[in-house]
Amino acid sequence: MTTDVRVLRQDEWDTWYDNLVRAFGGADQAPEERALDRELTEFDRSLGVWDGTTCVGTAGAFSFRLTVPGGASVPAAGVTMVSVAATHRRRGVLTSMMRRQLDDVRSWGEPLAVLTASEPAIYGRFGYGAATFQLGAEIDTSRVELSVPAGTDDVRLRYAAPADVLDACEAVYARLVPGRPGMLERRPGWEWAGLLDPASERDGASALQCVVAERGGEITGYARFRTKLGWGAAGHDGTVTLVNRAALDPATDAALWRFLFGIDLTTTLVVRARPVDDAWQHLVSDVRRCRPRLRDALHLRLVDVGAALEARTYQAPVDVVFEVEDAFCAWNEGRWRLTGDAKGASCARTADAADLALSVRELGAAYLGGVSLTSLAAAGRVRELRQGALAEASLAFGSVVAPWLSHGF
Repeated sequence: MTTDVRVLRQDEWDTWYDNLVRAFGGADQAPEERALDRELTEFDRSLGVWDGTTCVGTAGAFSFRLTVPGGASVPAAGVTMVSVAATHRRRGVLTSMMRRQLDDVRSWGEPLAVLTASEPAIYGRFGYGAATFQLGAEIDTSRVELSVPAGTDDVRLRYAAPADVLDACEAVYARLVPGRPGMLERRPGWEWAGLLDPASERDGASALQCVVAERGGEITGYARFRTKLGWGAAGHDGTVTLVNRAALDPATDAALWRFLFGIDLTTTLVVRARPVDDAWQHLVSDVRRCRPRLRDALHLRLVDVGAALEARTYQAPVDVVFEVEDAFCAWNEGRWRLTGDAKGASCARTADAADLALSVRELGAAYLGGVSLTSLAAAGRVRELRQGALAEASLAFGSVVAPWLSHGF
């Protein structure tokens, strides 16, 4: 099969996008969703695979900045809109796009590539490891109570039209970004993604609602949500679905949770895509009745091992030599000495004996501090070659807060 992998032209977008939609089930999209996707597409960073005049593959890469341990904001290619036509599966189309894309990312000088995977099994062979996880829950608010901290009653809540308070909510989000690895700086236009509210995706629920929290006249948090009323034999059993929320302090955080728990005529709060260390778990009276569940979120790849490991800091002093395997990006193969602490790090090639052996996939999984090298070693994915090196490196790579991908892409 002869195919052509090339950068997307603006006049090809509709054909390219239609191929993507078909690959993900072909359901009609709301006009506002399609319009925003086109606006956010970075054409010079998007690829199409063409078999003659037919588009058979799509892939894009947003120019993001990602928070890493230590608070630095690091350039990262946000891999997105990846699809292969069902007529061209198992013919090397995906591999050709991944090859071109990672070569491009390297040429752009971006040390990281990140993605969310519709099928997690696909991307390990291209060097991506699951680096963040997210917590979901279905909380029985009729039987679970909250214990809130001092100051919660000082927080004022008010309803607001989501678009009217968008700038203030974005300011809250921006203040949180440096404090948690895995969060993305919002590029212009991305703020509107959080307000998309097509009726086709509500499943009978209300339009998007918003409540903002204020302390001392300043907006310190917000929650966006939908409600869906229901009635059973025993009376009301409505559902609140949390779409997104943010809070700058514990009292604001608790006030927003208390509000969501207490909305009239509802008995269930559905929570998705929250940090695995989210504070609500310590406010509830019975975590079992919250039915928590875990799933993977951000998959991360080190495109440039040296630059990536230098870009973050380490919570304990570390001096370790990695023997890195990277069959797909051979420029990363070999030994790298990482020396670092909470103030900074250096990472360079070395001929010294290796202390730990692993693939770039394991480095990606551990990079943000949410997956320990020790746990990867227990699975046989990391080999300790110098006694004590595993504990030293695993401690250093950790993060004081769980990494979290704050929104999809």
